[in-house]
Amino acid sequence: MTEPIANPARGKEVFDLDRAHVFHSWSAQGQISPMPVAGGLGSYFWDYDGNKYLDFSSQLVFTNIGFQHPKVVKAIQDQAAKLTTIAPQHGNDARAEAAKLITDRAGAHLNKVFFTNGGADAVENAVRMARIHTGKHKVLSFYRSYHGNTTTAVTATGDPRRWPNEHATGHVHFFGPYLYRSAFWAKDEAEECKRALEHLENVIIFEGASTIAAILLESVVGTAGVLIPPTGYLEGVRALCDKYGIKWIADEVMSGFGRTGKWFAYQHSTAEPDLIVFAKGVNSGYVPLGGVVISDEIAATFNDRVFPGGLTYSGHPLATAAAVATLNAMSEEKMVEHAAQIGQDVIKPLIEALAAKHKVIGEIRGLGVFWAIELVKDRDTHEPLAPYGGSSPAMGELMGACKKAGMIPFMNFNRIHICPPCNVSEAELREGFAILDAALTSIAAHYTGK
Repeated sequence: MTEPIANPARGKEVFDLDRAHVFHSWSAQGQISPMPVAGGLGSYFWDYDGNKYLDFSSQLVFTNIGFQHPKVVKAIQDQAAKLTTIAPQHGNDARAEAAKLITDRAGAHLNKVFFTNGGADAVENAVRMARIHTGKHKVLSFYRSYHGNTTTAVTATGDPRRWPNEHATGHVHFFGPYLYRSAFWAKDEAEECKRALEHLENVIIFEGASTIAAILLESVVGTAGVLIPPTGYLEGVRALCDKYGIKWIADEVMSGFGRTGKWFAYQHSTAEPDLIVFAKGVNSGYVPLGGVVISDEIAATFNDRVFPGGLTYSGHPLATAAAVATLNAMSEEKMVEHAAQIGQDVIKPLIEALAAKHKVIGEIRGLGVFWAIELVKDRDTHEPLAPYGGSSPAMGELMGACKKAGMIPFMNFNRIHICPPCNVSEAELREGFAILDAALTSIAAHYTGK
């Protein structure tokens, strides 16, 4: 099916089955009403009532090539006809080719891939590798971060989802650069960068460099605000890692594979990490897949030493065949270049026009097809439109207005994130921004500043 066909009776069946038997993530089960989705194509998906939605969230920021890309669908079908599954101890053509295509897009010293089922278990295994390689145990990460739901990953996470789940040891959080809400009283990006690096070095010194295995950073912080590191910050992190014998793990789960207009978001800098964790956009989420890209130095640690980790479905043929097709399609159709261009030439001016029109917008920031609009009650005080860790009537009304008009954004606390597929069209962007403009107008009364 390529277009919505209303079938409300089936939609009710799906909803009732879901409510009877499906336990949803991050939710109080009795307080949710999941939308039954019937289909999707490109930048749109639709429900069983025939309502069509422009997806400005790429679901959970993973449909980087949109829904139902024909080349990837066919690759999955062809692989299913040939070999649906094989255990990870065997060699497999799809797995090997996917690993090469991924490493080809990383630095010259990053030549091995350990495949996982998603981003959280990629973080788990990257941290394990760093700890074994260095013989140290602590991991430093931002307060404003999200790294996944498994034990180590969620403890490394900074946001409130960590609070009820802190069962891993050896995790230390620190403040990253964020000029709009600076922890360092900085006046500009250069000063924010300098002071953030000084803060990080002090954390390293006071925690003891001899205890720290890794610094784990989202190359562009995703769920916690699309926070783009200022010029020189990642180079500074690299220098501190080298100075103190610490490994840098670049979390590219959300920011990788074209999202920021580069294959990996850290490539906006000149610095290179020791390990890269990925998932989501590697195959647009068509079949679950994640992994760790490993530097030659760390990989060599396990030449004659057993790596104590593994997964039954590591490098699953259907998932890696989808990755091969996705990466090839992105290259052939120049989607990464398109994301960079449309972000600069279309999204940036549209979002700047919204900021000029709506006082409720405190700050805008982004790259490629990865943008955040920070919403405030007062531009002078920066008071957020919803509290940290929570929502508000204003944010609920905004989401409701967008959804009613046929557009689904990504929302978190007081922010709305604009994260369409990398191959989104200009017409689709203009459609979505018109909806967002009207939705922002509808909540103007919640602004209390001058």
